Amino acid sequence: MLTGALIGPVFAPLQEETPVLRLVWLPAYAAIFGMILLRLDRVWRAWPAALVLLSIVGLCFASKYWSIDYHVTSRRVIALAISGLFALYLGSAFRGQHLPRLLMHTALIMAVGSLVMVFAFPSIGVHQYENAGLWRGMWYEKNQMGAVMVIGATASAACLFSPQQRNKVIPLIALGLSSALVLATQSKTSLLCLMLGLGVVGGFWTLRKGGPAFAVAAIWAAVVVAGLGVWAWETQSAAILEALGKDPSLTGRTEIWSSLMRKVADRPWTGYGYGAFWGRIGHSPPADWVRQETGWTVPSAHNGWIDLLVQLGWPGAILVGFVMAMTALITVLRCGGSGVREGWWALGFMAAFFMLSLSESILLTHQSLPWVLFLACMTRSMLPSSTVQAAPLAVKRRGAYQTRPRIAAQYVDGPVQRPPFPV
Repeated sequence: MLTGALIGPVFAPLQEETPVLRLVWLPAYAAIFGMILLRLDRVWRAWPAALVLLSIVGLCFASKYWSIDYHVTSRRVIALAISGLFALYLGSAFRGQHLPRLLMHTALIMAVGSLVMVFAFPSIGVHQYENAGLWRGMWYEKNQMGAVMVIGATASAACLFSPQQRNKVIPLIALGLSSALVLATQSKTSLLCLMLGLGVVGGFWTLRKGGPAFAVAAIWAAVVVAGLGVWAWETQSAAILEALGKDPSLTGRTEIWSSLMRKVADRPWTGYGYGAFWGRIGHSPPADWVRQETGWTVPSAHNGWIDLLVQLGWPGAILVGFVMAMTALITVLRCGGSGVREGWWALGFMAAFFMLSLSESILLTHQSLPWVLFLACMTRSMLPSSTVQAAPLAVKRRGAYQTRPRIAAQYVDGPVQRPPFPV
């Protein structure tokens, strides 16, 4: 549901909001509340993340008082809050490797479904007019399929590198199929996100296997390569884009960004209201002005940060940026044992998520898988560590009793492990 697969293209082929789509979401909302009640003993531990989510939703709720479309903002804030609750459930109930494994299986099913659409129903699975011949699977456009398959590929790589994953066949199949579908979209943004996500997951696995000396050398090399990359982009960006098959305007994105920043200057501290800027043609004067200036019906900013500026102004962009930086820092500091168990999925996903936010409007979206998964990463990073308590255990050895600690740990991501010594 959060990916928008199949349901959107079937019930709203023109990407407009319809009453049918709103009714389709009602059972999903009921399921979310039911799952939260079922796992309330785990969800309540995510209260620090709930406070962060409350501050974000609170700002979006307040924006309805200066929104250019009061009703749209009010409706989408409710959807944003429910999606956030689902993220709290995902992050608190699926710990360790369980969340990337769930994503891997889901992406594998959707990848097979996309192949069915491409070959059995090409009118849906393949672009017919714009981007004719490129695959889009069960989605409106190729970029949507690319983003979902990047998430699936990153999760599959994490499961492949996780020591808790015994069966390596399914991760290999999911990784190969998801990566192939990313290539079939010919989306350069999705390809860069795929390389970044897999590179982070594979890099941390390599650092762990190589030892301290190799880790220092690898980090030094990565910093040098990153510096060279920034220098190359600053000096030869046009040549790099041409080599990637992109024009310097990034398929018209730079024109959209310039036009939108002029509208941001009119309301720099408030924005135009959460979810209200990109209304239907004739119902949003600032969006119509941007569309008239750029010469085409722009559906979004194609940049998550600029979309935040036009909706919530600088306070919204600063708040989301602070939450992302805080989540990344906490995840890095706590990625010891938890990172090994999950195959460093959180770090790989957040790297790809940040890259995708520079090209697509995925930040603070009310019904979007990337944003929900980021909130789930934030929830996992803020959950308290498992508590370990020691109690004496008598062990008879050579006629005498000796005490050994009995490990009693509470794990939310799996059963309690047996002690590593005979009882």
